[in-house]
Amino acid sequence: MTHSYTTAFAASQPAALFAATRARSVLVVEDERDIAELIALHLSELPANVTIANDGVSGLDLALQQHWDTIVLDIRLPGLNGLDLCRELRSKLSPVPILMLTARSGELDRVLGLELGADDYLTKPFSVIELRARVKALLRRSAITTAAQNDAAAHKPSSLIRGQLKVDRLQRRAWLAKGEITLAPREFDLLWHFVQHPGRVFTRTELLDEVWGYSHDGYDHTVNSHINRLRTKLGDERTDAGFIHTVWGVGYRFEASE
Repeated sequence: MTHSYTTAFAASQPAALFAATRARSVLVVEDERDIAELIALHLSELPANVTIANDGVSGLDLALQQHWDTIVLDIRLPGLNGLDLCRELRSKLSPVPILMLTARSGELDRVLGLELGADDYLTKPFSVIELRARVKALLRRSAITTAAQNDAAAHKPSSLIRGQLKVDRLQRRAWLAKGEITLAPREFDLLWHFVQHPGRVFTRTELLDEVWGYSHDGYDHTVNSHINRLRTKLGDERTDAGFIHTVWGVGYRFEASE
């Protein structure tokens, strides 16, 4: 079963984030109706058009029917669980940002969700203010990604080479020593940010703000988990990093030997 919440677009929204001719579309897949309706109510104030699906099967059907700017996805769903649904979405709808909702005790679910390509997660119970900030950041990223893909004449380079690593922002692909690296969307964003600024040290707060689009105390683990997975895919050893170096007490620095 599905239903929608819609609000008109506010004229004051920045054009870079929201096109005046098209409302941002958000799909919420959540089987607890009270939670789903609460999410929809608050997200509609962004403003955005919000559609609710109450199970995994209808969520997948809806996800494949039209373009979505962001999908909010609960892990515990009847019919098709959120992890399997995330896997399906990533195989068919690679660029769409996904925010997963998990139980506070579900650390393994969070790790699996991120491995399968979720961009971010929140644990239940969550603050609706926090949820709205997270979704707003994903909508912003979605708009920026779309603009980058449609604007081949952008001033920023379309690809960068750092040592044996090549990263192409338009294709959203990366290669290491001629072999392609499979990256989740947020992992790619993080890597692209690093390769644009070799040698610069970033704090976790700066990475949250500049890559995720928000900064909240207590969410350093979000950066840490993505850094760890990115390092693994780049072949970095904890004591002998080839690309992402830890600057103890500060943050991280990207540096590739030529």
